[in-house]
This record gives sequence, C-alpha cells and structure tokens, in this order.
Amino acid sequence: MDVLVAGAGYVGLSAAVAIKTAAPHLHVAVVDAAPPGVWKNDQRASAIAAAACRMLDQLGCWASLVENAQPITEMIVTDSRTADPVRPVFLTFDGTVTPGEPFAHMVANRDMNGALRDRAGALGVDIIEGVAVSGFESGAARVTVHLADGMVLQSRLLVAADGVRSRLRELAGIKVMHWDYGQSGIVTTVAHERPHNGRAEEHFLPAGPFAILPLKGNRSSLVWTERTREAEQLVAADDLVFETELERRFGHKLGNISLDGGRRAYPLGLTLAREFIAPRLALAGDAAHGIHPISGQGLNLGFKDVAALAEVVVEADRLGQDIGAIDVLERYQQWRRFDTVRMGVTTDVLNRLFSNDIGPIRALRDIGLGLVDRMPPLKNYFIKQASGLSADAPRLLRGEAI
Repeated sequence: MDVLVAGAGYVGLSAAVAIKTAAPHLHVAVVDAAPPGVWKNDQRASAIAAAACRMLDQLGCWASLVENAQPITEMIVTDSRTADPVRPVFLTFDGTVTPGEPFAHMVANRDMNGALRDRAGALGVDIIEGVAVSGFESGAARVTVHLADGMVLQSRLLVAADGVRSRLRELAGIKVMHWDYGQSGIVTTVAHERPHNGRAEEHFLPAGPFAILPLKGNRSSLVWTERTREAEQLVAADDLVFETELERRFGHKLGNISLDGGRRAYPLGLTLAREFIAPRLALAGDAAHGIHPISGQGLNLGFKDVAALAEVVVEADRLGQDIGAIDVLERYQQWRRFDTVRMGVTTDVLNRLFSNDIGPIRALRDIGLGLVDRMPPLKNYFIKQASGLSADAPRLLRGEAI
C-alpha cells in the first residue's frame, strides 16, 4: 500500500480522494474506528469556504452537493448583552468573492461525507470501517500499522486524520499545546417562519458568540457558545426551558422558531500539535489543530491541510521520490504550520476579546468593528481570508488540478 489514512471524516476522505484523483496508480486506503453507517446519523451542517468548494469541485464531489447547499449571501455581526431589546449591527459583509460565487456555503455533514465516500469508491479507495489503529512502527521504507482486530497493514505513508484527540498523534509521541476555554458549543438546528435570504449572523454575547447559519428552506444551523456548566444544563433541560433560552438569543426577526433536530454540546479549546509530521506520518485536520469556532474556519483549515498534503505527496511521486520520507513531509509541515498557528492565535484573541462584558473592552471592540465596516478594502481583505482564496493557496483550493 502507498497511503493509509486513519479517519473517515471529511478530512480523511478528502485526503484519500485528492491523492487518488491526481495519482490513480497509488494504492490508497482509509481505516476508521466508527461502525459502518454511523456517519449517516450526523445532523450537523458545516460552512464550506469558497476555496474548499473549488477543491470539492476538482475532486468530483461538488456537483452532487451544490443542489442542497445553501449559499451564504450576507453576514452581519452584532455585539450586545442577552437581555438587550435591540442588537445594533456593527459590521456587515457582502457574501461574494467573485460575481456569482458566495464566500461560503452551508452543507449538511452527512451529504458531504456521502459524496466523498461515493467518489472514493468510484476511484477504488478501500475503506475499512469499525476497526481502530492500535499501533504502528515506522521503518526505513514502510510503516507497519496494527489494527485492533489483529490485521496488519504496511504503507509508505500514514496520514492521521483521527480527530482532536488523535490516537496516532499520541502513539507518535507528538506533544500538543492545549488550553480549555471553559466554554462549550451547543449545536442544533431550528426551523423558522420567515426566510433567512441566505444571511448569516454572529451575535457576540458575554458568554461567547451565538452564530446563526442559513440552511436550505426556512431552517438555520446554530453554534451557540456558553460556559460549559450552563451549556450542559441547557442540553439536559426539557424542550420548554431550552427553547425559551434559545428564543432570548435568537429573537423574533424570523418569526416563530422551533427545534428541528437534536442538540449536543461540544467542549471548546485550542489544541496545536508541536509537530505536524513524524517518520512516515503526517497529521491533518483536527489531529494537527483544534480551534475555536468563532471564525468558522476549523473544517476549512483541515481542507487546506488536505490540499497541501496531496500536492506535496503527488509531486514527490511524480519526481520518483519516497512519498513518506521525512524531507518530503517537511515541505508539508513548512507549508501549513505557520498558517495554522496564526489562525489559532487569531481565534484565541477574538474569543478572549469578545466573550466578556467588560465595559471599556466592549467600547473599544465596537469602535473597531464600526471602523472596519467603513473601510471597504479592509472588508474585502477579510472576505478573501474567510473564503480561503489566498495567493499562496495550494492548487486544489484555487480550483486547479494537481
């Protein structure tokens, strides 16, 4: 085997598909600890930046997703207290990066996972489900991977895309920098009476951001940040209590609202791996970095990892180089580590700046938001950054084949 990916989430599957698309002769497989079919129960949705949409299009997945994907055509930012009767808008963004191209789409997680699985199957990527990696040893030319069921696999490169609590990262002895924010993100979906018209909203409240993200139809996905203890109490509360607290934050601008699915709370923190590589191992996605959702860039950082790693691996293969050699993997690490640390620091500063109710800080940040709103070049720069369309982006994120 040439490439073995651990983790069949969006990052793991897209890494396998990207490498196999550009280098069909390579033998690529994915192994995942989750039982078969469990991904179909995921009721969440994710914001996919324009650059990631271009990559999914290059990988042959976007055509099956676009019909049910909701474009984000506008975004507003407010800063207020929960009980405030009016939430003044301090910052607005037009949601396009090029004419007719929104800076992001909302896509159901199970749709995206299904499209990537279909494409992987069509390309001949093997997917082994329901069994975890129990250990591995890196050799001079191969990495030997042991699965929990006793199976032993050998590969030239092992990609760890097994989440923020990565078992492979731990087995490789890679240390992480981590701190807990004492916050949890409540994720749920609501139905509402009036159309959202593609507008996303981020309300900065004292406990943390409350994001409303548009879905197809009169529905929206919520990422609601609260202190961990309060978040756990809200998730465990009955529907009446939960919906009452939800309505206080959501407001009545879209008419009557109701829950349209389950609710879960996820602990929030910052996790950055000190190294993205080890002998014959590359970390990607949450295995390399876990950031606060305040900027909606967590998944898109993972897609950047995929695009960079695939480009490095495929180009090394075309040059006849060993795709798992440490000097090859170092190119990937140099490409991705600075951008990841920068985004981690940015989200950390934003969360600390906006998740409080300190008067002078509130005044300064509101002045700052207002100034940005009056500077179109600066707003356009932020839109470009949010869309992932930077000049040094990997080819896939520019919509180009490797």
